[in-house]
Amino acid sequence: MTKTFTVALLGNPNCGKSSLFNQLTGLRQKVGNFPGITVDKKIGKFALQSGQEVSIIDFPGTYSFYPTSIDERIVVQSLSNPNDENYPDAVVYVADVTKLEKHLLLLTQLRDLGLPLILALNMADVAEQQGLEVSLGLLSKRLGVPVVMLSGRTGAGINDLKVLLEAVIAQPGAYATTQPFFTMSEQEMAVAHAARAIVPGANTYQGLLVAHHYEWLPFLSDAQRGLVKDIAEQHEFVSLRSQVDETMQRFDRFTPVVKKALKAPESQGRGMTERLDAVLTHRVFGPLIFFGLMLLVFQAIFAWAGTPMDWIEAFFTFVGDQVRSTLPAGWFTDLLTDGIIAGLGGVLVFIPQIAILFLLIAILEEVGYMARAAFMFDQVMQSFGLNGRSIVALVSGGACAIPAIMSTRTIGNWKERLITILVTPFISCSARIPVYTVLVGFVVPPKVVLGIFNLQGLAFMGLYLLGIVSALGAAYVFKLILKTRERSFLMLEMPEYRVPVARNVVLTVWEKVQSFVVEAGKVILGVSIVLWFLASYGPPGEMAAAEASARSSAEQLQMEAAERDDLIASRKIEASFAGHIGKAVEPVIRPLGYDWKIGIALITSFAAREVFVGTMATIYSIGSASDEFTVRERMAQERNPLTGAPVYNTATALSLLLFYVFAMQCMSTVAVVKRETKSWKWPAIQFAFMTGLAYLSGLLAYQLLS
Repeated sequence: MTKTFTVALLGNPNCGKSSLFNQLTGLRQKVGNFPGITVDKKIGKFALQSGQEVSIIDFPGTYSFYPTSIDERIVVQSLSNPNDENYPDAVVYVADVTKLEKHLLLLTQLRDLGLPLILALNMADVAEQQGLEVSLGLLSKRLGVPVVMLSGRTGAGINDLKVLLEAVIAQPGAYATTQPFFTMSEQEMAVAHAARAIVPGANTYQGLLVAHHYEWLPFLSDAQRGLVKDIAEQHEFVSLRSQVDETMQRFDRFTPVVKKALKAPESQGRGMTERLDAVLTHRVFGPLIFFGLMLLVFQAIFAWAGTPMDWIEAFFTFVGDQVRSTLPAGWFTDLLTDGIIAGLGGVLVFIPQIAILFLLIAILEEVGYMARAAFMFDQVMQSFGLNGRSIVALVSGGACAIPAIMSTRTIGNWKERLITILVTPFISCSARIPVYTVLVGFVVPPKVVLGIFNLQGLAFMGLYLLGIVSALGAAYVFKLILKTRERSFLMLEMPEYRVPVARNVVLTVWEKVQSFVVEAGKVILGVSIVLWFLASYGPPGEMAAAEASARSSAEQLQMEAAERDDLIASRKIEASFAGHIGKAVEPVIRPLGYDWKIGIALITSFAAREVFVGTMATIYSIGSASDEFTVRERMAQERNPLTGAPVYNTATALSLLLFYVFAMQCMSTVAVVKRETKSWKWPAIQFAFMTGLAYLSGLLAYQLLS
């Protein structure tokens, strides 16, 4: 069997690497993590014409081997150690041909590793539009690597890249350059030779990288770190000075090459990007446009998702009815209909809203707008102790807090990164959409104002804005509490505005929604089964006694059959294990207007926010004979057994909404914060103050409105 050939896909941020990755792999890709850290690792597979299978690793965007972020460190630690599990057989380096000079520093560093290397000049379509002429032969000869021109957007040149890969696989040695691009000083050479002896298989340049980064490289033991430190001190090696000298030497060598190989037409005034930036990043209009776009996003979530949500809801109702009518009555049928189908249906119905949210965010990222948002809000973010890049994390938090928190690794300043991590969960994630959708209807009527705005949509956006205000307020408090001497400056490359690539957008939405459904599905399925058991069974004798008592009461009150069955179901769930758990926490949550059923949902939703809806679906399917009611309709039917008043009145629903706006999102978020901060201290602090704020806000809302 032919061995799978591993290729590393590398390049600067915004070079179009992801587009090329999607062109090569399509849906044959998966997302994992690099060892010991929560940085995403995308791995895909594709076959060449010869039948050779190629595994391709999409590394994080990187500017050089002298990292300023966790993303870039991943690249350095993987490529400076030939024994690393992600060390490739060859490298495809993607560079934006319209900004080639800025992108060649990392290419020349990769060249000195001695790996087979291909330079893929991306944005061929844009270069053609700009009238840019490129001499591929001159570039290849002067840089010492094969060069191919392609477009990750249109797919042009992809076959040429595959042909080159066939040649590299056939004769890898012919494409591995032994002549270094960078000429080391005698001091650097001595240090590099001594350091390379510590890492089996390392070449001279990899030895130099070890000497630069020994303090944090994870594959070195403490003893090896001490040895490299002694080597550096013995040769009076100053890492920063060496990095500057190397960078300047490399630019001095490849800048003339770029000027000879590329011929650009004379400037014809401001381009489209400059004209758009004059408006979209304007001091006044820019923020207004940004918030207008966010309003459009949230209106779309409500307006466009209604019909497909109704279809999904009807489908699960139909499936539940069919299963119940087909299978014999018993515990297994009850498990399927009241546990699994009710629980999953209560969450999967919100896939349209989640897909729309990811779709619009993906389009904004593809267009190049999100980088402008970071630039526009940097000064504002700084005043709250955050960074311009924090806006990306905060906006991404509207989809899911977990990738949003992981995205903070691009923030170099420790204090600003930590604050961003701590406040990001205040931003309402897509998992809260089901909760908001169910509860908003109890607080705000479905009216249209000013002829175009859905009142519930405006309330929905209001909840998001409340989360944003809370995040900024908490950030300011942390800014005053946390002390550091570090200063931060935003360094960000603005990509050209481009038409979104449909393939990239679709794959992004597919990947995110699939991840949401799979990860949520595991939790929901387990919770639904546990809930079904807890709600169907109770302490010995109590369930039978509850049923007998209900039948006696029904006979005395001369109830109809349907009313009798409702009463029996209500008494049985109250006597169940679930009822006992809910009643145990009820004294704590009663001041917020919550009963024991809501208490069960609050507890289970700490596993994942969307579980709230699945929990309510499970509880009310078991607790009522009216299976045809949807979750929202069933909750609207719920009455206080003592007063007969609706359980979900304005005060209770608003209290629940506020609780979910402020409460810590889920256990997975807590785990990610722990991994990112490498301590339980910060997630514990985060969980405590968010839960406390949620409880107090819910308490005030209920007490003031009831």
